[in-house]
Amino acid sequence: MAVRSTPSSSSFASSSVPRPVGTVTRGTTHQNRLRRMDRWIAAVHGPALRRSADPVVVDLGYGAAPWTAVELLRRLRAAEPRTEVVGIEIDPARVAAAVPYEEDGLRFRHGGFEIPLPGSETRPRGVGTALPADRRPVLVRAANVLRQYEEGEVAAVWARLCARLAPDGLLVEGTCDEIGRRHVWVALGPEGPRTVTFATRLGSLGRPSDLAERLPKALIHRNVPGEPVHAFLRDFDRAWAAAAPYASFGARQRWVRAVRDLSADWPVGSDARRWRQGEVTVEWAALAPGGGR
Repeated sequence: MAVRSTPSSSSFASSSVPRPVGTVTRGTTHQNRLRRMDRWIAAVHGPALRRSADPVVVDLGYGAAPWTAVELLRRLRAAEPRTEVVGIEIDPARVAAAVPYEEDGLRFRHGGFEIPLPGSETRPRGVGTALPADRRPVLVRAANVLRQYEEGEVAAVWARLCARLAPDGLLVEGTCDEIGRRHVWVALGPEGPRTVTFATRLGSLGRPSDLAERLPKALIHRNVPGEPVHAFLRDFDRAWAAAAPYASFGARQRWVRAVRDLSADWPVGSDARRWRQGEVTVEWAALAPGGGR
């Protein structure tokens, strides 16, 4: 990912900045890396895309290659064919390299946390072009963006990005490994954080706490005794161990049983279809730093 800044009260106070907010980072990316996050977004946030009069989505900091934005368009258009994706990068060279991949509904722009959005030129021919002067995205996906930030910077970045969302919008911010086997993300609405989702390729999982290495910046330094996220992963490991007899039916059945047992003590999402995908979603309030459990 290639967006990084040192937030200050002045940089977050204004919605209009003279230059992109952030500095260039390494921008590592691989094809199909964000497939787990994309599937979750399409399933959970698809209805909001369909309700929107202007379903514009931002891939913030797509990195040195445009694959993640190209894939996001394909996956979200399966949920809502009117979806438009704008890839935003702070490195002009990366934007220039991505422009040849533009297509109907996919554009690339130079920018940072201020999230500049293009206007009616992104609309397919024959579709009405009346757009609001200040377009607000229905979704901002920021994957592997804040990994190199300080924990104390995260809240200000979240607040700035959430302030740009449409009323029905969602910010998805998280971290994954290089090939997308393990992924943890936070979902935030305009009001702030809502949930944390853990997602994994079950065949590669030793125990649920293996996902700790991919906790987003807001939580990764909180995986210590006395913090809620540490207690959650501890209890998840215990439920996973207790579900060992189900391993003979496959890792998926073991995961589903472990999540079901975990839900007795933690506010886990009840959609078993998502569990079968190797996911579990927990209310943010249960894992928020400093709560203790």
